[in-house]
Amino acid sequence: MSALIDNLINDNLVPLKPYESARRLFSGGQDWLNANESPYANEYSVDSSNFNRYPSCQPEAVVSGYANYAGLDKSQLIVTRGADEGIELLIRTFCTPGKDSILICPPTYGMYAISAETCDVGFKKVPLNDDFSLNVNAVCAEDDVNVIFICAPNNPTGTPVAREDIKTVLNHFADKALVVVDEAYIEFDADNTWANEINNYPNLVVLRTLSKAFALAGLRCGFTLAQAPVIQALLKVIAPYPIPEPVAQIAAQALSAESLTLLELQVATINREKEALAEALASIEGFELVGDRRANFILFRYAKAQALMQYLVSQGMLIRDQSKQLNLQNCLRVSIGTEEQNQRLMQLINEFKNNEDAA
Repeated sequence: MSALIDNLINDNLVPLKPYESARRLFSGGQDWLNANESPYANEYSVDSSNFNRYPSCQPEAVVSGYANYAGLDKSQLIVTRGADEGIELLIRTFCTPGKDSILICPPTYGMYAISAETCDVGFKKVPLNDDFSLNVNAVCAEDDVNVIFICAPNNPTGTPVAREDIKTVLNHFADKALVVVDEAYIEFDADNTWANEINNYPNLVVLRTLSKAFALAGLRCGFTLAQAPVIQALLKVIAPYPIPEPVAQIAAQALSAESLTLLELQVATINREKEALAEALASIEGFELVGDRRANFILFRYAKAQALMQYLVSQGMLIRDQSKQLNLQNCLRVSIGTEEQNQRLMQLINEFKNNEDAA
């Protein structure tokens, strides 16, 4: 059987390694602070009376609800199975396999490159500057690309991207490429959204998700925002029934006025906990905060990061090792949990430090 698969598999997939998601890397554990999920689990109701029917490709209540939330016309968005499907749709729609390329700016979210590889599309890298700002001149020098992915706030550095930098990139590639601003974490940095610029830039695309601030990672529901011609092109490629009926029902409820008020309260709480945790981490000798804190996580550097990571995992405290990313040697990323989870994390870190110092 293995010989059959080896003979049939697409050549471009042979060297590909699957994306190492938080769930693939670690299962079990007591505290999950490794996937940038919300610590909240909100209640929703589901009506099963239509489960025997195929769902709408683009559920009206979800489309209109999110269009209202984002301040856009309904023709300017498409609902997808998480923002990850939005990434793949953009590559499949606007890049020819074996010919075209995308551009990414590491260290950044890994699925841009993996989605390109699975579609036999090339990817060019323009690393962020040492301060994790966008290297605008180098980005604009790479003219032979179809789609440019800019994560803002960036994962895993938590840094914003200067508006003038993105404007420069948008204008430079106005007739050459789509510029995709991935706003998975934008609710934690709401003033910097690009959704309100959609009407001004035909080549601007914004990615959104319900997985982070909306506390619905298990739902797998995302949105791609752009001018209508881009959305119409994506509709040619998306699956016939991408959004399951239960997902559509819950997403519509999450976009109600009552739920959006709750979201704002939860985001405010997470931001307060983030600053308290950052202050506690920074006070530990040998710990260095890295990047910025515009999302729902903190990135820090510690010389004994690998040993600390192993100790935390052994105690059921799961965080994320980012040391393999460009310029992030000995860096660990921790998602913001509940007050109790954050306190337990600090307790375990201090225990590890005390044991190391006593050795």
